[in-house]
Amino acid sequence: MRFATEKAAFGIPGLDDITAGGLARGRLFLLEGSPGTGKTTIATQFLIEGAARGERALYITLSETEAEFREGAASHGWDLSGIDIFELIPPENLLDEEQQQSLLYSSDLELGETTKRIFEVFERVKPDRIVLDSLSEIMLLAQSPLRFRRQTLALKHYFSHHGATVLMLDDLTADTNDKTMHSIAHGVVHLDEIAPDYGAERRRTRIAKYRGQHYRGGYHDFVIESGGARVFPRLVSAEHKTDFSCETITTQSPELNALLGGGLTRGSSTLVLGPAGTGKSLLALTFVQAAIDRGEKAAMFVFDEELGLLFNRARGLGIDLQKMADAKNLVIEQVDAAELSPGEFSERVRSCVESYEAKTIVIDSLNGYQASMPGEQALILHMHELLQYLNRQGASTFLTVAQHGLVGDMKAPVDVTYLADTVILLRYFEAMGRVRRAISVIKKRTGTHEDTIREYRIDRRGITLGEPLTNFHGVLRGVPSMIGGGESALVAERKD
Repeated sequence: MRFATEKAAFGIPGLDDITAGGLARGRLFLLEGSPGTGKTTIATQFLIEGAARGERALYITLSETEAEFREGAASHGWDLSGIDIFELIPPENLLDEEQQQSLLYSSDLELGETTKRIFEVFERVKPDRIVLDSLSEIMLLAQSPLRFRRQTLALKHYFSHHGATVLMLDDLTADTNDKTMHSIAHGVVHLDEIAPDYGAERRRTRIAKYRGQHYRGGYHDFVIESGGARVFPRLVSAEHKTDFSCETITTQSPELNALLGGGLTRGSSTLVLGPAGTGKSLLALTFVQAAIDRGEKAAMFVFDEELGLLFNRARGLGIDLQKMADAKNLVIEQVDAAELSPGEFSERVRSCVESYEAKTIVIDSLNGYQASMPGEQALILHMHELLQYLNRQGASTFLTVAQHGLVGDMKAPVDVTYLADTVILLRYFEAMGRVRRAISVIKKRTGTHEDTIREYRIDRRGITLGEPLTNFHGVLRGVPSMIGGGESALVAERKD
């Protein structure tokens, strides 16, 4: 007989991570969730993993036919060799009205016969892993909580005596308030599905119980795609601390470096705030260009703009993103917030940092990222962990947020200024009969910075900063007043 400390892995990396290696052998576990949440998919992967390790695997179905089960496996391209499939259907004589008893309920016969046949197939196969689908059928046959509890306890003790690892599935259709199996099972894995007002459904899982075992708590996003389920463990930044040099990183613009107090500190986060059209994405691309010029790699996640348009616009400003991507120096991804869960996005960012070794990360923008969150508070928590993780990996992160309005008092859809180490503010202002742009640094945790406001221009050479606007008052409000001699402080017009 095996020791309970040994684990039967699911073969799903993310799920094995949150369960600390899988399911304790020789124990009974419950996998519960509403219909369509992915119970059969995960259970099948559990059996396939066992078969791949040379273990005997048995799938007992009370709710669907063997043909339906095989059809579902074929849709994922799975090979079910090494898995015994037993389709448990009521005996024909119990379905015949003429054979039904008057003094003995047919459910008594059906439950007893069902249990007997489960034991028979177990004795014949002698499996190491068993999946019983579904528990709701046994609950309906039992008809009372007492009989159901006694029956499941009998199954548990029988399987435990033979050292089998059992995964029972429950679709929560019989009685959602019955927690009998929660007390009987050694562990409970709960699956959940959320249908947003717009976009694809979101799936998540959590470990509701695991006796004598530390596990990763909370909800974890997962997806079901061709090939099976993929689970994205909740990111905990404290688990990913690394040592790196807190050096100063600079750009090719001396004026921008001066505004930032000499540059930015490696392993810090920078938030770029401003209304639409002020050049937030271009400013972030300036830091991407500088990183690649230093021989580093960068990654950019674009929520709001189509990549073809971004590539063309950046090329017109002297930044060739296509060339960077072709040289394997830049990973740039178009992110569809309506189709992507926060956990999957965090996993993509982690992959770029840990596998691709990107040292500069751009998220453009948080407005699009917010669309993938269930609420503002969740966005703050997700972003806090993600930024802390990136900082501890020595990656420099740049976030953009579009504020509502063009001039005057503007507000962002979500306030994350306190999370970022540096905050750069972009503004429109009117002067000399023209709409101009101004840039200022309003926060920098890692050192000093200029407290001035500079005008900047965007043209085919990128961003050009002028001298501090010392002779203007009220630039950030959008309609400044000239104190005197202010025109000379504006960026000179270029004539090419």
